[in-house]
Amino acid sequence: MGAGWVAGVTRARALRTRCLGAEGIREVAASTTLDDALRYLASTPYRHDVTPGATPAEAQRAVSATLLWHLRVLAGWQPATGAAAVRALAAGFELSNTEHHLRALSADPRRPGSERRPSPPYRLGALATAWTRLARTRTPSELRTALAASVWGDPGGDSPAAIATGMRVSAALRLATTVPCAARWAAARLALQFGREVFVVGRRMPEVSVRRAARLLGPRAVAAGSYADFRQALPTTARWLLDDIDEAADLWRAEAHWWDAVERDGRELLRRSRFGPQPVVGAVALLSVDAWRTRGALEIAARGGGPGGWPSEALDAPG
Repeated sequence: MGAGWVAGVTRARALRTRCLGAEGIREVAASTTLDDALRYLASTPYRHDVTPGATPAEAQRAVSATLLWHLRVLAGWQPATGAAAVRALAAGFELSNTEHHLRALSADPRRPGSERRPSPPYRLGALATAWTRLARTRTPSELRTALAASVWGDPGGDSPAAIATGMRVSAALRLATTVPCAARWAAARLALQFGREVFVVGRRMPEVSVRRAARLLGPRAVAAGSYADFRQALPTTARWLLDDIDEAADLWRAEAHWWDAVERDGRELLRRSRFGPQPVVGAVALLSVDAWRTRGALEIAARGGGPGGWPSEALDAPG
């Protein structure tokens, strides 16, 4: 095994200490004000981007920015295959940048609130795939053209919904292809997205996104006329997430289940002794779960927190 993997896996295991952990997340959620929560985070691995007086959205974005920084550091220690895996796992940051950019392009200056300064884009560094080109676009049509010429592919439209959906489908497919040990995460997440779009929102995806989704979910599932038929037609790699979700209206419950599964799998991947991409993927999973729960704890603190602010099962580490 090459020295690159030895260094990359060693760094991945070291980054496990950058997680706040269940006890720390409980402390954040138990804070009775957001400022108390931020003061607590100031002495944790999330201290770099957290500032006093931040709004809930700003504080949550700061937590995400810290996660991104850890992923950039991790990618820098990897051989090419490992860096590509981290980049695929971090695709959501480029997607978020693109959504904010499109929102700015589509903003109506006459609408109240349009004068607010938008959040700066995430600094992607080597984790970017097409952001430099996407950021230079000046109209939604130009943005769609730039996406079509990149690894993201044509989203099938230039509306915010079409672009967001197209990029999410593309990210899932790329993750499943680039990172085989994360394929079940990608397929299940895509099933959740597809189910929400079609059977909750009632919005049909652009045809190009449906075709891409079929590569992970199967042609019978994406053509299903009801949620029950959709769930039944899903492959096992995706159906596990929806096994106990009998109604589309209850799909919101699958979100936490998905993160719990990512954490369990991530721990197992990180424990493996071999030098290769699996422990690196495991580290990314655990860092990402920790950041997701910390963002949720901040929201609870902003609402008054306290000992009963968060259900214990939402913070307990599974398995």
